This record gives sequence, C-alpha cells and structure tokens, in this order.
Amino acid sequence: MRTAWAIENESVDSCEAAGPARTIFCMSDKPNVVLVHGAWADGSSWSDVIGSLQAAGFTVTAPQFPETSLAADVARLRQVLRRQTGPTIVAGHSYGGQIMTALGTDAPNVVALVYIAAFGLDKGESLGGLLSGGPPTPALAHLIVDEQAFAWLPEDDFVTHFASDVERSRAKVMSAVQQGLSMSTFEDVMEVPAWKSHPSWYLVATNDEAIPPDAERMFAKRMGANTIEVRSSHLAMVSHPAEVVRLIEAAAKVTAAAK
Repeated sequence: MRTAWAIENESVDSCEAAGPARTIFCMSDKPNVVLVHGAWADGSSWSDVIGSLQAAGFTVTAPQFPETSLAADVARLRQVLRRQTGPTIVAGHSYGGQIMTALGTDAPNVVALVYIAAFGLDKGESLGGLLSGGPPTPALAHLIVDEQAFAWLPEDDFVTHFASDVERSRAKVMSAVQQGLSMSTFEDVMEVPAWKSHPSWYLVATNDEAIPPDAERMFAKRMGANTIEVRSSHLAMVSHPAEVVRLIEAAAKVTAAAK
C-alpha cells in the first residue's frame, strides 16, 4: 500500500492525473500565507481573511507580534517564516507593513509582499519622521502613552475613526483586545526595504483615517506595486475581507506563473 508520503513525492503531470488523493497535495502547491497584524490589533483581526484563504487551499499563519520593538517584531516574523515549508507570501496591515519591510533582502522563502493600508517606508525613513510631516490623523490624534512608553488608542477614536466602517459592537471588541505599541517603533530608521527585492501588491483604503490615503498611494507608486483602491476604513481586512483575499490570490497566481 502506498503511503501519503509516497503520494506527496511522486512526480505527476497534473492533479487530475493523480486523482483525489494527489489533489490534496496539489493544494499545498499554493504558496503559504503569513499575515502580519498592525498596531493596536492582534492576529484575530485577519479572521475573515484566514477562513477564506484556508477554504481556497492556502496554508495560513497569523501569529501574534509583541509590538515591544521593531526588532522584536521582525524577529517574530523571521521565526514564523522559518516554520514555513516552501514559497511564502507575507501580507501586512498598517504597522505590519513596517515589520515585513524591515526583512530587507534576507527573506529567502518570501516570494511576494502584500500591503493592506500599510506603511512601506524606504531606506532612511522612520514612522515618526513620516507622521510628523503633517497634523495627526483623526485616528491617531489622541494617543494615550503610558508610563512604560506604550501608545494606546482611546475607545472612541478606535471605533469612530480607526474602524469607522466596522460594525460598532465588533469594533468595540477589537478596541478591548488592542495591544499597545512601543513608542520606540516611531524612531526606528528603515534599512534597505524588502519591497526593493520582492514583487509587491498594495490595497489603498480610500477612507482611511489612520494613514492618509495619499501616503498609501505614494508607498504603492514608489515600490511599483500592483495596486487596487477600496472604499474602506483603515481596517480593510475586517470590513472588506473579500477584496483583501482577492489581492493575495492575485499575488499567488503571479508568483506561481513565474516559477
């Protein structure tokens, strides 16, 4: 009797030629997807996206990031990437874009980057430098910084501005589970960004009240990203998960065709 291991490693021209047993493993031919949450969030913010991607046959990981420092967050992402077998797409939201951008050129199994209303800094830039270029956005106008230098969003700003198109009761739950972001992350200066050596996709949230949409367009343009625009608040993966999933699937198709 042939084992699953034997079936997995057998050379077959197509899924159909192998029959149902081989089809299971053809699903795994799709790249893995690692989802990177942003500030004042956790991995559960990707819940609807995770379910759809898993239903489509993707292996998905959405870890928790400590947000105690950029270095700690990048270390967590590298830890998760080492656990992936085969090509991997990394998708990041908001500050999650900063984490994946900081991978630089040292990301051997990453085949694409997908930015969801996310920071895409260039070498020499910092979050603090970028955000100080204009008045604070409505979502970030009243940050509460505690005695340990972690920033938090007030519930009203979270619900009204950060998650403006998310159902109110869900937005309040998300506010309740928010993680504080270390203020040190605003000072970190980007080295060579990962998007300079990896193909990129970008979703601009046109109703974003955390990152100005024009800043998102600027990030997307200079990285040469395949770009879509969605009438969404900052939390596009919550309010528009289908569009986010389609963008990740588009990245998967292009990277698969480039093999």
